[in-house]
Amino acid sequence: MHSVELVLDDDTDRPIREEWNRLAAVGLPSQARHTGASNRPHITLALAATLDAADGTRLTAATAVLPVPITIGGLLVFGSRRHVLARLVVPSVALLELQAAVATALAEPVDPHDMFGAGRWTPHVTLARRLTAEQLTEAVAALGEVSAIAGMAAKARRWDMSEKLESWIGG
Repeated sequence: MHSVELVLDDDTDRPIREEWNRLAAVGLPSQARHTGASNRPHITLALAATLDAADGTRLTAATAVLPVPITIGGLLVFGSRRHVLARLVVPSVALLELQAAVATALAEPVDPHDMFGAGRWTPHVTLARRLTAEQLTEAVAALGEVSAIAGMAAKARRWDMSEKLESWIGG
């Protein structure tokens, strides 16, 4: 399985990592606990079963508009028993068009939970996964008031989940 993701520029990445670190500092689940070199704040655009050279060419064309401005907004919660805490990425026209172009570029898109289709995608940057309801309450308190972050989605990457490898799209 492969994901196609947007990676943030350094100035946009930094405050998200600070939030990761705040959660970890109080003993809560946090993306900061994943210490691999490829772990970075990102926005998932689409999933694919496989990616080949033709997909790569189409993805390079689809992401040629990068960088694009983004606004990272308030907190967002997914899940019912175990929760994901994230920051919403405000869905601008440019971002929605980019996501649609990436999804269309894939020969074998995978969407098991119907999350990437038109009108279904919720752009976000994950802060923590697998939180209980109690931990979710603690996490929101630990983060306090979150301010909007105006920034840039700088580059696109492919993440090979099986091989744990990242590769950059378009160079």
